[in-house]
Amino acid sequence: MDLFDTVKNNEAPLADRMRPSSLEEFIGQKHLIYPNSLLFRAIKADKLGSCIFFGPPGTGKTTLASIVASYTNAEFVKLNAVSSGVADAKAVIDSARNRLKMYGKKTYLLLDECHRWNKAQSDCVLSAIEDGSIIFIGSTTENPFLSMTRAIVSRCRIFELKPLSDADIIVGLKRAVQDKQKGYGNMLITVAEDAFEYLAWAAAGDLRNAFNGLELAVLTTPPDKDGRIIITKSVAEQSMQRKSFSLSESNYYDMLSAFCKSLRGSATDAALYWAFRLLASGLDPAILFRRMLAHASEDVGMADSSVLRFVLDCFLVYEKIGLPEAELTLAHAIIYITTAPKSNKVLIAKEAAKDAVKEVGDSFVPLHLRNNNHSSLDKSSIPYLYPHDYGGYIEQAYLPESIADKIFYSPSDNGREKEVKERILQIKEAARLSTEKLSSKF
Repeated sequence: MDLFDTVKNNEAPLADRMRPSSLEEFIGQKHLIYPNSLLFRAIKADKLGSCIFFGPPGTGKTTLASIVASYTNAEFVKLNAVSSGVADAKAVIDSARNRLKMYGKKTYLLLDECHRWNKAQSDCVLSAIEDGSIIFIGSTTENPFLSMTRAIVSRCRIFELKPLSDADIIVGLKRAVQDKQKGYGNMLITVAEDAFEYLAWAAAGDLRNAFNGLELAVLTTPPDKDGRIIITKSVAEQSMQRKSFSLSESNYYDMLSAFCKSLRGSATDAALYWAFRLLASGLDPAILFRRMLAHASEDVGMADSSVLRFVLDCFLVYEKIGLPEAELTLAHAIIYITTAPKSNKVLIAKEAAKDAVKEVGDSFVPLHLRNNNHSSLDKSSIPYLYPHDYGGYIEQAYLPESIADKIFYSPSDNGREKEVKERILQIKEAARLSTEKLSSKF
């Protein structure tokens, strides 16, 4: 490292300086990174194949890619899908093929924001992935199963990174305060424990966001008469530019519970009050939308299935326009869900099905439902009856024999679910008549 590298590192943002350089330093994602895990072993052994890391910002996607680079002897090339195109990818692939042919050296291609590539851009790297010319590592905040071409996804292992816990973020913040090489270990700094807790909470699972808040607090807080910089919770609040909850943690969950129960109870005014009371305290509106999406199935369900789509549309509007304009959209969604007919039959059906799975355990798929030809079935077994050959409906066993008579979903008479109830009765009657007609032929 020369003088210019040293100056560059000193001027780099705290989040970049504190980026872990080894798996042992990596923070969070304990469902993926732990001793003897698949990802841990693959990176350590330099055997990681093409993969995609996806998850929210600040959860370690780019850091993991950098760690991969530190453990490999391969060439490591980085592109950003926003600013690169087919020509850039082809240049990397050509160089990778030459490097592999002449020196036997592999090439990793790290593509940030990989969901931004269209089909033509994605297709240009497919053959290179298949023949081993490059090892592809994608990094994205979007679900690749929904946002990327299936051809790319099918050739990659998918690793989902999750928002960091407050405890994980506090570990990172304290490491930054104590680190003498990359952090503030050479400065006189005291950070109050509740300031750490607030920075972690306000970062909402994003360690980079927490580092940025800590850095702003350190750089803008004048030292006291002893030359010590003291970071209080008040300083942390100003640094994150987000108002602290004017309530305890338990009260926060109590209010969120009150909001949810107001939705379930069709109490429009109360649901609006608790929603905007939480917003005034600094709650991310996305949390309210996520709760409403759950309630759309849990408490409305088949009584009005349009609620689920409507709330999701409102959520998308919020993500597009943000606050304060989206406050109106939030209120719209709350009023829609509270005034909709209610039924918890979807919830009951889901729980009943899960209970049956636990009760039965390993159960054999009936022979006539298995993925094989009729000719392969034992002649004594019951054949599969193709419903469309019998007008669309025919009686036959679809559940394992031990729970053949189980009923999980029983519609209510509320809203459109009453129509669903009538439809199910019609289906059963049509199947019965078709079965009787079939029996009369034999």
